[in-house]
Amino acid sequence: MAERNFNTGKKDRLTVEEFVQLAIKSLRMGDFKGIHSVYSGFNEAFKKYFGQDPVQATNRLAEEKKIEIRPIKGGVLLYLPGEAPSQSRGDEALKKMGLSLAEKTGSA
Repeated sequence: MAERNFNTGKKDRLTVEEFVQLAIKSLRMGDFKGIHSVYSGFNEAFKKYFGQDPVQATNRLAEEKKIEIRPIKGGVLLYLPGEAPSQSRGDEALKKMGLSLAEKTGSA
């Protein structure tokens, strides 16, 4: 993302990508890498800034691999690329248990 000087008094508008990336970085809580689209205020802020549906914009950015999205109760979590947890909690559980899919033997 290109750095911008926001104190120049200019009315430069952010692109959708810049806005989303800035929101993810600015609205994080503590050490948590993602933001909740609803509870963080992101959706409402996006609608006020752009006058558009944030769902379509964030889905497009996710398809372009510019952000990552994880579904969660009440909305989605938005992450910068590479910062989202793995898709499968089952795989993570097996890893924590010291098991892997390669070790799977026999059929049930």
